[in-house]
Amino acid sequence: MNLAVDQPILNDPFEEPTRYWIYERESGQPVVMEGRRPAGYYFRARRRPDERQLSFLAEEQFVQLELVNTIRHRVGEWRKAGYPGATPITRQLLAYWSRPERERKLFFCQREAAETVIWLTEIHAAQRRGLRVPKDQPLDEASLVKGYKPLTRYGLKMATGSGKTVVMTMLIAWSVLNKVHNPQDRRFSDAVLAVCPNLTVRERLGGVVAQPSENRSASEEPERALIPGARGNYYEAFDLMPRSLLDTLGQGRIYITNWHALAPEDDSRRRSVIQRGEESDKAFANRVLRDLGSKKNILVLNDEAHHAYRPAPYDIDAEAADYLSAAEKRKLKEEKEKATVWVSGLDRINAARGINFCMDLSATPFYIQGSGHEEGSPFPWLVSDFGLVDAIESGIVKIPRVPVADDTGQPIPKYFRLWEAINQALPPKERATARRKPKPEAVVREAEGALQQLAGEWKRKFEEWKAQGYDVPPAMIAVCDNTSIARVLHEFIAEQGRVFPELLQNQPGQEVTLRIDSKLLDKAEQAREGVTRKEAAEALRRKVATVGKVGEPGEGVRCVVSVGMLTEGWDAHNVTQILGLRAFQSQLLCEQVVGRGLRRMNYDDFTVEEYVDVYGIPFEVIPVKKKPSGPPPPPKETTLVQALKERKAEFKIEFPRVEGYVFEVRDRIRVDVDAIERLTVEPSKEPTEVISRARVGYQIGTPSLAGPGEAVIQTRAEFYESARFQQIQYEIARRIASSLVSSREFQYRARHLLFPQVLKAVRAYLDRRVDYGIADRREIGLEKYVQLIVERLTTAILPDDTQGEAPILPVIERFRPRGSTSEVLFRTVRPCRATIKSHISHVVLDAKTWESSTAFYLETSPLVHSYARNDHLDMAIPYDYAGTQHDFLPDFLVRLTNGTMLILEVKGYETEQDRAKYEAARRWARAVTHWGEMGQWVFEPCKQPSQVKRILKRHAGD
Repeated sequence: MNLAVDQPILNDPFEEPTRYWIYERESGQPVVMEGRRPAGYYFRARRRPDERQLSFLAEEQFVQLELVNTIRHRVGEWRKAGYPGATPITRQLLAYWSRPERERKLFFCQREAAETVIWLTEIHAAQRRGLRVPKDQPLDEASLVKGYKPLTRYGLKMATGSGKTVVMTMLIAWSVLNKVHNPQDRRFSDAVLAVCPNLTVRERLGGVVAQPSENRSASEEPERALIPGARGNYYEAFDLMPRSLLDTLGQGRIYITNWHALAPEDDSRRRSVIQRGEESDKAFANRVLRDLGSKKNILVLNDEAHHAYRPAPYDIDAEAADYLSAAEKRKLKEEKEKATVWVSGLDRINAARGINFCMDLSATPFYIQGSGHEEGSPFPWLVSDFGLVDAIESGIVKIPRVPVADDTGQPIPKYFRLWEAINQALPPKERATARRKPKPEAVVREAEGALQQLAGEWKRKFEEWKAQGYDVPPAMIAVCDNTSIARVLHEFIAEQGRVFPELLQNQPGQEVTLRIDSKLLDKAEQAREGVTRKEAAEALRRKVATVGKVGEPGEGVRCVVSVGMLTEGWDAHNVTQILGLRAFQSQLLCEQVVGRGLRRMNYDDFTVEEYVDVYGIPFEVIPVKKKPSGPPPPPKETTLVQALKERKAEFKIEFPRVEGYVFEVRDRIRVDVDAIERLTVEPSKEPTEVISRARVGYQIGTPSLAGPGEAVIQTRAEFYESARFQQIQYEIARRIASSLVSSREFQYRARHLLFPQVLKAVRAYLDRRVDYGIADRREIGLEKYVQLIVERLTTAILPDDTQGEAPILPVIERFRPRGSTSEVLFRTVRPCRATIKSHISHVVLDAKTWESSTAFYLETSPLVHSYARNDHLDMAIPYDYAGTQHDFLPDFLVRLTNGTMLILEVKGYETEQDRAKYEAARRWARAVTHWGEMGQWVFEPCKQPSQVKRILKRHAGD
């Protein structure tokens, strides 16, 4: 059955999805549906491994998550309404996260997940409206006897690679900032406990200090995502909050630990257990939460929260004896123990300190086999769903490319259900059963065809990446059924050199193919002389965890053979091939395995499809890319854009990061009205006359002039009559004066002298700088025009420094006072042009003609010393428009030969928002120039690249 599609990406990753793929039940063919995919999951009754499964579609049913869909709808309405009822801090953050001009935009799924938790906390908690999120009720008798209260948990389902850690950081900032600004509000917490499934995740979030690698000095601080102010923290890396709030965020406490820390204290280490008795909940909380001090009302983040559930009564040995091997039973018991320790620890913390709520993040928040709950059913407190299918359709992750036909003539390609094909090819006495594992040498033998073919795809990708100058090689991973198969397969590739030995066979001192499984970690077989087993195991874990990361131990790894170790926290971006050598009994397991290889390499252009070739993992219920019959199309070339060290001394450009302005006005102000951007009143944007007609019955489609009744022309004559022009002038002047007087940056002493001066400026602006066209001049009394005029004149008003007034000065960011071209380093698929006069290697061309022409003039002009394209440079100018703060990212920074710094924006058509940007840029340049620390700055908009010469000449003093 052909279940592949030609164009899996349907949606913009930064906007709410509007289309999705479904498969018609009758034909099985993919069809595009308009709208958003309903939240839900595929459910299948438990089946024995030896019962052949013909199709997931035939046996799995889609079950909608009604609670999630209802919450999604209400959160969407709240978003469209502008977040009414949210606290001022929350509104500021929500606006900051969704600014259209962000250089590093947040995915829609990240914003929606955060919005959902915020809505449930700030809005739904007060309104309820007949909607209830189930709580996590204690089940065991001991908890009930102790009177443990239910936990409030909010489950967020987010596909691997869609940015769960960013969401955690967003919600930490939201909770801590709100708590600091209103300490009495118990809806928020300034103490955060993050619980992780393993050491790899804990280290990435910032809970431990990693061992320094051979390529990194011991004094260099590791990246810590959740810790404010730490190297690589996400608050700054993803620009999640205004810089002025970073100090406030530092008042919160964040502690990151593993689930193991929630285990009861080992009695063997307590010297007076009999006298002291069992560790109390209070003592337990004090021990576990030592880094949070005595804080209460804790916000808990459960990362990879599918491990954190309450096991229901279930005897694995009794109920699963017929179809589970001893190893599988042992694994289920370990998972059950982990879940018990995890949630029981949270119960004790809740009893002693109080847990505000738990935020659970997972790509697969479902009950597993052996949990005592219905296998594959979701956690009941799930409130948000953006799964793997949604991530693929939005271009956020790679697209799995699976076999859909082969020359065997069989309806199901062999490499699609590889494990079944291998098992059928083995003699009956060697086939896998519940009580017998297949002979590993036989499995590798039967799998060699698939392995060699997939490795051939890897080799082609390796050569492509090498030619394009990629920093790391592509990686192929093989997920095996057990450690025996993994060991034999690893020997086949890494030691015997049976698969492209020149590329994949290990050599002395160079391990390009490695194996990772529980036995290797437990025994640390590769321990060197003078190195303990623990250190060797940590070195192996570290190498696996850093596959595809430049400067880390796993940088050069090309192939990973594993059993079950490539799970949570393995975030390699360079996986291009996956081989499955095990049974896959559910869609959930398929998602978990393939999810390890779906992180994108390029986050610069999401319309560019990236693929991972998948053999042996039978996807049937998500859109996958079919394998083309002919040769693969050539990959899109990428360019490494970077600051060139050899040019640093001559061409480096620095700029201040300005977050506001300050000056003190005593008596006089000045404003150059004729230099302020013009305002155009356009009926085409805001109609002033409307023809209306009575409607009788229903009219489908576009309204028509034809119809019953009399046509009526409706105008704003009544509005004009009620709004005298002089009254409008006074109202605008009043708003500007009030804004200046009450602003934190402005402190006027002579208020009675301010208003007349502002009114004079308003009148001059309305007379000389407003184009009314055919509209009545009272049209500017509309709020949309009043707000624009207030913002524009407020920006342009300056102290009269010719009369002894203090000049305007910039407020410089505390944590990042200066930016520099030295910080630029990224890859792009966009067209680029090499530079000569720039510290940065290339100019990225968004609109090929404009940027290319401008760069040509800058390169060839004798008036230009150096320049830089403002791409990944993060040179942002704050400005206000329509009542909201924005950032303006101009196109070029140019240092002229006379030392003047020119901020150049090249744009043909100007909107009112563009004019607001330009006014703010002029103020920025004036303030920085007055500051005197970084020379003279000027700003110029340019409507045609051909004007660049004239602009350069004017400011170069030539």
